[in-house]
Amino acid sequence: MRSTRTPAPRRGRHTVLAAAGLVAALALTATACDGSADSASDKPDATSSQAAANGDGKVKIPADLAGKLKEHGIDVDRWKDGGWKDWDKDKWLSDAKDFVNPVIEGLWKPERMQSAEEADKTVTTKDASAGQGVSDPDPAPVRAQAEKTPYHRNAAPVGKVFFDSPDGPAVCSGTVVKDVNHPGKSNLVWTAGHCVHAGGNGGWYRNIVFVPAYNDLGKSEAELGNANPSETAPYGNWWANWASTSNQWIQGGSETGGDGAAYDYAVLHVKPEQGAKSLEETVGAALDVDFSAPSAAEAAKMGAWGYPAAPPYNGLKMFKCVDIPGRFSLAPTLPTMYRIGCSMTGGSSGGGWFRVLNGKSVLVSNTSIGPADNTWLAGPQLGRDAEALYQNMSKTYGGR
Repeated sequence: MRSTRTPAPRRGRHTVLAAAGLVAALALTATACDGSADSASDKPDATSSQAAANGDGKVKIPADLAGKLKEHGIDVDRWKDGGWKDWDKDKWLSDAKDFVNPVIEGLWKPERMQSAEEADKTVTTKDASAGQGVSDPDPAPVRAQAEKTPYHRNAAPVGKVFFDSPDGPAVCSGTVVKDVNHPGKSNLVWTAGHCVHAGGNGGWYRNIVFVPAYNDLGKSEAELGNANPSETAPYGNWWANWASTSNQWIQGGSETGGDGAAYDYAVLHVKPEQGAKSLEETVGAALDVDFSAPSAAEAAKMGAWGYPAAPPYNGLKMFKCVDIPGRFSLAPTLPTMYRIGCSMTGGSSGGGWFRVLNGKSVLVSNTSIGPADNTWLAGPQLGRDAEALYQNMSKTYGGR
């Protein structure tokens, strides 16, 4: 849903800070394309979900989950052959334990990726005005800057998250993050909750794939007309075989963010469509996550990276915004979010927000919501709840 945002006095226009410090920490040379092919079969917990594994080309779903799907009237044997396209509301699985995302090799071809539409969360006038007593004045607009190419040398951990929704193929952004319990071999990706789950009135999205350094050379649409997979996905496609998002998003998320917006984050555990190395080894980079939830004043400058897909952008190129964050509140009863000036549009959702801590870039938030006129972005503070979700994913499913 789109609407105009509530006018409010702007903070004094400030100089856009250079992104050099953030970019330098991201400028890591990637390794050869490869990845891990291990499968997992442990039972998921309350907020993490188990996806089907792919070994011999057939969909394999653990017996307990297969039984659960059948209870919902889903024919497991037909899933790979197009059964996933059934979005019957009564069969659209919502509970955390019901996530299923079997590898369907070759599904995400370059042309299908280009057809994916942005996953947009635009706040309404009511949303934007609800917590004005806590929010800082609107930030001055900051025009997004194109990232330098090749992306794998300038922002190696950043990529695109593709998925299927009832409305068709959709796209978000994501970031490779370190796995503290499996150093150097992370298969974890940070993104937004609304990029994996529809929230209170829906369920889990399907065919969720992460593509690091998508369109690495930043080619135009015309140049990508006859692109081969290695041009659009230089490190291959990485399927989410586990997913975690907050219970607050699952229960309270909505088309405009809703009460779940302040908890709009997710962690994916991924496996390659082909390959034997971990995601971190493959792209040669991953970022630590800062769960200290610093106040906007303490955080100093922040940078948001992503692939905006709604006009005037087309989703093919990576952009970034760097600004001094302010506070944004949807309601006095909800945690305060960060807000920065930024012209990036839908498609940048889920993209990481970074700040420099002790001389290196760390992920401190992710893009969640923005206004209809695309002048700013807001992202959740990552505190104890987010850290617990991340730690559970790392300890239970990491290293697989």
